[in-house]
Amino acid sequence: MHHLLSMFLLLAIIGQHVNVQATGRNYKSVLTVSNGMSWGSWGHQDMCPTGMYAAGFSLRVESHVSGDFDDTALNGIRLHCVYSSRVSAANVVSNAGHWGEWTNIKWCPSGFLKAFQLRVESAQGKGDDTAANNIRFSCSDGVVLMGDGTGWGDWGNWSPACDGRGICGIKTRVENPQGNGDDTALNDVEMYCCD
Repeated sequence: MHHLLSMFLLLAIIGQHVNVQATGRNYKSVLTVSNGMSWGSWGHQDMCPTGMYAAGFSLRVESHVSGDFDDTALNGIRLHCVYSSRVSAANVVSNAGHWGEWTNIKWCPSGFLKAFQLRVESAQGKGDDTAANNIRFSCSDGVVLMGDGTGWGDWGNWSPACDGRGICGIKTRVENPQGNGDDTALNDVEMYCCD
């Protein structure tokens, strides 16, 4: 019994340690939007290194496939993190779909990403579902950056603005490949804000 209790205690400690290592940074708030779709599962949380904030982003997008082929549209979002001095950069990405190419980086002229808006196509019934199609961000200097995604669906409401200094992390909901079924790839996203 004592050995079993020790094993559970060790697993609890290791589990807590792995969880702390996986996030690696405390955040102040989580930004969400209400129009994301629910296919797929949430990926891991990926955070900018301590002291860095997202000042740019790039997208993994599958362009429209002509004919009766399956479109997935937005497959991934990559945040590009910098220090205030913009001397160094790192990038973070949660889960991403398998299709498409990464676009060029869109940068805030100054400051950091503070809020986002998601373009989502609602369920198409027997038609081709794409779910998330594009994203745009507002920067702390007031500039709005439009992603190079596709045009299906509608823009939802803006997320609230960060309480902290700026966006510092991301988690995405992505549907795995469906074989002969209808693929959607990226469905929803959460952004994390840090002081």
